[in-house]
Amino acid sequence: MNPSKTKVGRDDIVDAVLSASRVLVSLAARSLGDVAEEVTLTQYRTLVVLASRGPQSLITLAEAVNVTPPTATRMADRLVRKGLIARRHEQGDRRLIRLTLTRRGRTLVDAVTARRRSEIANLLAPIPANQKLALVDSLRRLAAAAGEVPEQDWSLGWDL
Repeated sequence: MNPSKTKVGRDDIVDAVLSASRVLVSLAARSLGDVAEEVTLTQYRTLVVLASRGPQSLITLAEAVNVTPPTATRMADRLVRKGLIARRHEQGDRRLIRLTLTRRGRTLVDAVTARRRSEIANLLAPIPANQKLALVDSLRRLAAAAGEVPEQDWSLGWDL
């Protein structure tokens, strides 16, 4: 963006978010480095959805990670075999099945999240203090627009 501009246009914002997304995707991939053989990025996203939103039906989970129900079924099968998620029947109706994070799955999410938080903290350290409030506000608005659950609302964990 041209520093002499006084008005930020839509293209400026889109370009800035695209650049930031490349940085964050790279950071996300690096933070999965130690567990890359255990889970794919989409499988990890599935674990994060379960950590942040609690137990989910297969259909709801498929929508949340933007995959088809058959793909979600295969992914859930793999994650169940790895001991990272479990299938639980609803008490009132045993036909309804919820997918839930296991303790092992929670440990994996917590480890990757801790690694990612550390990398993000290092990335943000050079940003001047007087610009951090605006950055926090903007990123929270972006996450809310995307339907993300705020980190502090789920990072303490769900009852397993």
